[in-house]
Parts: sequence; C-alpha cells; structure tokens
Amino acid sequence: MKRFMQVAIAALAAMALAGPVAAAELAGTLKKIKDTGTIKVGHRDASVPFSYLDDRQRPIGYSMDLCARIVEAVKKEHQLPKLKVEYVPVTSQTRIPILTGGNIDMECGSTTNTLERQKQVSYAYTTFYTGTKLLVKKASGIRSYKDLKGKTVVVTQGTTNERAIKGLNDKENLGITFIHAKDHGESFLTVDTGRAVAFPMDDILLYGLVANSKNPGAWAVVGDYLSPDPYGIMIRRDDPQWQAFVNKVIGGLMKSGEIRKIYAKWFQSKIPPKGANLNLPVSAKLEELFKNPNNDGV
Repeated sequence: MKRFMQVAIAALAAMALAGPVAAAELAGTLKKIKDTGTIKVGHRDASVPFSYLDDRQRPIGYSMDLCARIVEAVKKEHQLPKLKVEYVPVTSQTRIPILTGGNIDMECGSTTNTLERQKQVSYAYTTFYTGTKLLVKKASGIRSYKDLKGKTVVVTQGTTNERAIKGLNDKENLGITFIHAKDHGESFLTVDTGRAVAFPMDDILLYGLVANSKNPGAWAVVGDYLSPDPYGIMIRRDDPQWQAFVNKVIGGLMKSGEIRKIYAKWFQSKIPPKGANLNLPVSAKLEELFKNPNNDGV
C-alpha cells in the first residue's frame, strides 16, 4: 500500500509538472514566430491615420501602434527580446492572399471585418467603426449616391466600398461608369484630376485624405452610410492560439483604458505629415465595442 501511494504521488507530481509544459506548447503563428525569430507585420502606405508612411517612409498610425503592443507582448511573454520585426507592404487586393500565404502574421491596416472575408481569414477584436460615404469636390453639387446617375466613379479595388457602390448601381440602375484604382491615393488623385466625380470609401479614411490634401476646403464627404465597416487586425484562420493572444493584448488595452490614449493620439491630436487634427470623438458604437469587445464583425 505504501509503495502504491508513493507511485501515485510521483505520478501526480509528474502530471503537475507536465501540465504547464503542455499548456506552453506553441502552434501555428506563435510557433512560426518563435522558430524564425521574426514577426511579419503587414501595413498600408496611405490609410491615414490607421496605417501609412511618414516622411521617412516608416509605417505609422493607429493600427500600427496597436500592433506594436502585440509585438512587445510576444517579446515579453515568449522570451524573445531580440525578435525581429519585418514590415511588409500590402494593398486592398493583396492583403488577404499575402496573409493566407504565410508572408505576414497580422495585417495592421484599415480592413473591414465581413462575413464573406471570414471564410478566408479571422479577425481580432474590433478597434474602429466607420462606414462608406462619398468624397467629392464641393463644387460638384453631388450630395448622395443618387446624384451619381450616369457619372464616373472611382473605386479602390478589393474593398467593401467597391462592393457597396456597385450593389447600389445594380439595384437602382444608376448607369455608373467605374474606374478601378490600386489604392486610396490613386483613387483620390482620380477625383482630383477630374477623371471621376466621386470616390466611395470609409468616411474616416476620406477625412484623412482631405486633411492631408493641398486644398482641404475644396472637398466634401457626403451622403448617408452605404455600408457598415468595423475594423479589426486581420490574422489567419484556424489559429485559435494566435487569435486568443492578440485578443488578450487588445482586450487588455480596452480594459485598462490605454486604447483611448492611442485613439486620442491619432484622431484628436495633430498627426503627421501636415499636423492635421481630425477632431473625431469616440463614436457611440465604438464606445460600446471598447466596453464589450467582439471580433464577429457586423
């Protein structure tokens, strides 16, 4: 009996020791990061103020600051003080294939979480909420999507905004002619040079483009919301360990209130390169999401 008890106690001790080791076993993205000593961060070049290049061609912005906190948490919790951060530029068209192909570990931009995209990728908690409106020149007289009948509109390829305006065009037989641009900067330039009369995009991105334009007073962001657009950091599907880690970091920023300081830095303060201040308070919807995080999209 005594021998049996000794064996049982030894077995329980072994199980106790094995538990933390098993729990610490890494898989998916976290294992890849630890094995390679590198974390790859996808970023945009013109999604002001979320993810864009500063005057020194460094990626900065609201989303980049959130991702920087995730990087620091990986370094600390997985004992990787020399972790290398590799920044990889992505566009609206390339962000999903670059992520699913393993060439980035998270996409830190202005990507809308949709049910359709969830068939290919996953998202962290929603960190911003916006919707599609129209960027036009004030002198154009355009005030809603109904004024676009028979006119030319530019869209950034691969965006939810493209799908929204094309859906309305088909539904209401507006006869819109579409120009397809590779990024938001090209879309803006297309309207600026008169080749299109409007650019549908998330209103916050439009405000950022206007604020950093040569003549902000010449522009207007108009119309009702054409689609809801909740933003979240995009990650690979079927990687619950990495999603839980990222959500733990983002959720911690929300719980502590730190995310409000990061928000104020980019939406209620002067931002580079021209020192524009968007003066955008936290919306009621975003306030709700900060208090009750979710990564389900809308």
